[in-house]
Amino acid sequence: MSEFAWRTIFSLIAVPVALFTVFLGGPYLVTLIGTMAGVAAWEFFRMSRAGGVEPLQTPGVAITALIPVAVHADRLQVIDVSLRWLPVVAIVLLGMAIWLRGPSRRPGLAVAATLFGIVYAGLFTYAYSIRYHSYAIGAVAGSILLALPLVITWLTDIGAYLIGRSFGKRKLMPSVSPGKTIAGSVAGLVFAVVGAWLYVEFLLQPYAHLSMRPLAVIAFGVLISVAAQTGDLAESLLKREAGVKNSSGLIPGHGGVLDRVDSLLFALPAAYLLLDLWLIPATA
Repeated sequence: MSEFAWRTIFSLIAVPVALFTVFLGGPYLVTLIGTMAGVAAWEFFRMSRAGGVEPLQTPGVAITALIPVAVHADRLQVIDVSLRWLPVVAIVLLGMAIWLRGPSRRPGLAVAATLFGIVYAGLFTYAYSIRYHSYAIGAVAGSILLALPLVITWLTDIGAYLIGRSFGKRKLMPSVSPGKTIAGSVAGLVFAVVGAWLYVEFLLQPYAHLSMRPLAVIAFGVLISVAAQTGDLAESLLKREAGVKNSSGLIPGHGGVLDRVDSLLFALPAAYLLLDLWLIPATA
């Protein structure tokens, strides 16, 4: 079976399942996010080993997968999640690294790579925070709101691919990602802004009863597109340093999970922060 056929089959199955899970929310969404974040962390640690660094893979993957569980429990007021626990995690990981490997196997570097992988892959948890934004009342509103940065990221990729492939001549950052062009990057921005405007006008306002001021919509589209493209370049840099083509081969025709969500790892936290600034009820 061809790579295109595998990609098509995977998309036809994965996209509806993901959308339905987002709508269900709660523990179902937590399970999806935790699984994807955990696999993304595993792929990052795999690339780290290829680059000559030995992170603490098992605890790193486990902690990453549990981040959305902790955020969910915090929303339900079961526990209190705070950044003050980060130094504790760092100290525990350092102790484990020294105990398991000894000072000769660079435990400090192992802990640094582990913490970076946890934070990097854990950024996907912002999907949960957007889904349960305080202004999004109900499953429909929360799902539509979460889909906004996802659609903008997708349109950025589509615009960059279509225009960059046809008209792109000058490379954007050839030392990091030779296939990306300036024309494609600009086209991605344009697609993102137009898509953001249409999405807010025809989906977010009438069905989620949420909105943004006109200038905020434009700025939101631009900034999310920039964040998405930066996330893509960041993962390309990590792969280049590790000397690998894909983060893994888990997804037929797509590479790994990180290869699919690299843009979202930067776009989702940016969207969360910007929505806190600019999102308003549609009736306001």
